[in-house]
Amino acid sequence: MVSVLLLLLAWCAAGTACARLCLAAVRAATAVVTSAETAGSTGTAGREGDETRQLTLYEAAFLSGGPTRVVDLTLVSMARGRRLLLAHTGWVTVVDPEPENELERSVLAAIGPQGQSRITPVRRAAAATEAVRGLAARLTAAGLAVPDGGGARTTVAGAVRQVRAAAAAVVALGVVALLMPEDGGAADWLVALWFALPLLLSVSCLAIARVEAHPYARWASPAGQQLLAAAVAAEGTDQELALVAVRGTRALGEPELRAAFTHR
Repeated sequence: MVSVLLLLLAWCAAGTACARLCLAAVRAATAVVTSAETAGSTGTAGREGDETRQLTLYEAAFLSGGPTRVVDLTLVSMARGRRLLLAHTGWVTVVDPEPENELERSVLAAIGPQGQSRITPVRRAAAATEAVRGLAARLTAAGLAVPDGGGARTTVAGAVRQVRAAAAAVVALGVVALLMPEDGGAADWLVALWFALPLLLSVSCLAIARVEAHPYARWASPAGQQLLAAAVAAEGTDQELALVAVRGTRALGEPELRAAFTHR
């Protein structure tokens, strides 16, 4: 029967997606334990320092959005300081070639000696520099970031999206099976029951992931996520830059600046 073939497709979709979600959750948990053990090896004094520390904006940017978010924050900060000009056409121009830190130096190097470039290749090149890798290494050693190795960043968020898509596919396949004419096949209620089982599997996995793994962070460990909440509210913090660090360039108030990052 055609409904049986559709049911097999539904089970394949649901089973594959749920298996990927389980593997991603296990890898994320293992990475967190490993980073915590690494941080713990520095001693009690180091742990007490981590409990009271505050994230810098660059650290918050990495934990929220990874290397590219760090570069975006650097570009916006330099534009605010009149050291770069970000055009709504997607170009960046150097105004003041004197960097204030290693991250700004890496951005200027990515722009090149001509002093002007498209923003997209600059973001890609600067995100791979030693300055950003060093920031990632420090956060990982402190137990605040998920280690980048062995598939640790096979994201739970991506797996959750796949399970949601699988659940929608199961529903669609079930509807098709119910609408197709059957020659002496099973009753409609029995066909619906068949498809309810892979749907129940998908929904159950989503519910468990919601309880155990939410929020579905790609870069921040649970300890890092706790510090992120305080990063925006920290006294003396530039609120616009803090929002860019945590939410990305979509939090920019200036339409022209937002257009600079979204122009293609």
